[in-house]
Amino acid sequence: MKEHEYYTGPPAPDELRLRYLTVDEAIPKLERFLHDSYMAGLQQVKVIHGKGSGTLRLTVRRELGRHPLVKSFRAGEKWEGGEGVTIVEFSEK
Repeated sequence: MKEHEYYTGPPAPDELRLRYLTVDEAIPKLERFLHDSYMAGLQQVKVIHGKGSGTLRLTVRRELGRHPLVKSFRAGEKWEGGEGVTIVEFSEK
């Protein structure tokens, strides 16, 4: 593990952890996660991108804004992780 990483256990099935990834590494994972989550029948998921410089957050939200499976998305509430996470709601099947 890198010095700034720490193990927090496996992610919940309804969340994707993208912290410390580059945009090029994160976007394919996001695409796969959205597809798999939608096909599994989930209505809402959490994407954890961290706060950092904001580049990954902005890119994730831009991708969500044009994704055909996404109905809406929002920044997490303080108790959900605030600006370090994005909550995604899927379109109905």
